[in-house]
Amino acid sequence: MSDVPIRFRAATEETPLARFLLIGGVLLGLAVLLFAPLIVVFFEALRDGALAAVASLANPEAASAIRLTLIVAAIAVPLNAVFGIAAAWFVTKFDFRGKAILITLIDLPFSVSPVVAGLCIVLTFGANSLIGGVLVGHGFPIVFALPGIVLASVFVTFPFVARELIPVMIEQGRAEEEAALTLGASGWRVFFTVTLPNIRWALLYGVLLCNARAMGEFGAVAVVSGKIRGQTATMPITIEMLYNEYLSVAAFSLAAVLALLALLTLTLKTGLEWRYADQLAANHRH
Repeated sequence: MSDVPIRFRAATEETPLARFLLIGGVLLGLAVLLFAPLIVVFFEALRDGALAAVASLANPEAASAIRLTLIVAAIAVPLNAVFGIAAAWFVTKFDFRGKAILITLIDLPFSVSPVVAGLCIVLTFGANSLIGGVLVGHGFPIVFALPGIVLASVFVTFPFVARELIPVMIEQGRAEEEAALTLGASGWRVFFTVTLPNIRWALLYGVLLCNARAMGEFGAVAVVSGKIRGQTATMPITIEMLYNEYLSVAAFSLAAVLALLALLTLTLKTGLEWRYADQLAANHRH
């Protein structure tokens, strides 16, 4: 046998050409799918100057759309945070029959079309339905009103928080909570002093994703809102209506605001990751 040592190439060792092609492909994909659309949006918004863009945003319809979108997000995101924590707690801390079915139901909004979800809400809570007719008769309409928009937004964004929390809570197990209970801590104290600190970063990620989706949701909201100008038209719906009416500057100005809100969300997430990098690493090791 030859005494020449056999050299094995590491699995992650690529040639410079392969590295260049991989990095170049990723950058090209980002440029085409992400940066180019954003540049077009801001370019079209400022095509007639910044004053024209600001004036279009001062329009009552645009102002109402911005205000409604923020209100819906302010209601839907905390609700989904509470529901997501409760669902993740129930799935990870208890053993019961049908757990797989419950997890599948949590993922249901990912597989159901938002338009179908909106239609189901209309059929359930519309004025011609049993429940909806009673509510409308008492002056509490769901469909074509704020409650319907919130309900649709909650449905389509529900999995984000729960899906971020479930893997983290499964990995952490139950040992710390059980130890706190044996020391006499109440259930609420265990949650606020043990569970919540351990899941706070996953909860933050879920909330940020939920917020971004709630502000940008179109399909389900378009069905339940009725697209009433100045009343039930959110930012995505108003953008579509303005663009269809060839009001390009107004449409792209509002789209730029929506994009800025999304970028602000991502900037906040990145800033928190940078600020608390050491704590994130410590939590990951545990």
